[in-house]
Amino acid sequence: MAANGTPMLDRVSIRALLAREQVRFLLVGGVNTLVGYGFYALFLLFAGYLVSLYLSYAVAISIAFVLHRRFTFRVTGNVVVDFARFVGVYVISLAVNTAVLPLLVEVAGLHPLAAQAIALVITTLISYVGHKWFSFRRSASPPQPSSSASHPQVESQRP
Repeated sequence: MAANGTPMLDRVSIRALLAREQVRFLLVGGVNTLVGYGFYALFLLFAGYLVSLYLSYAVAISIAFVLHRRFTFRVTGNVVVDFARFVGVYVISLAVNTAVLPLLVEVAGLHPLAAQAIALVITTLISYVGHKWFSFRRSASPPQPSSSASHPQVESQRP
């Protein structure tokens, strides 16, 4: 415990963890997955499992885009282009989910909530790879020449 009674957290360790893109992706993805899964469960109360899937994706995509763009991948640039690419990755993910979910529900006989929990493992992997290498990919910037030797250039790094 710190002198003020709060638990001591190693801020350096937390910052080091948050500097890792994979950790940020897991945090944002975890929150977004819980929100999307919650909406899926809610929509299941009044709609079929595929309609619920599509509705929950519509909600989750909006939340995920903002969080991944600003927190996970920390990019700037053309929002419209990024969003179009982001949705493209989710279309692939949704197509896989649309194929897997009925197999698990109709063929394997799983409850739609259990089936979707399993499908989320597959779609999360697709999502990470797609967003990292397509949605938010930025080309490496060439180093800028410094104007004088007395002012060394500080390179910005993308964690």
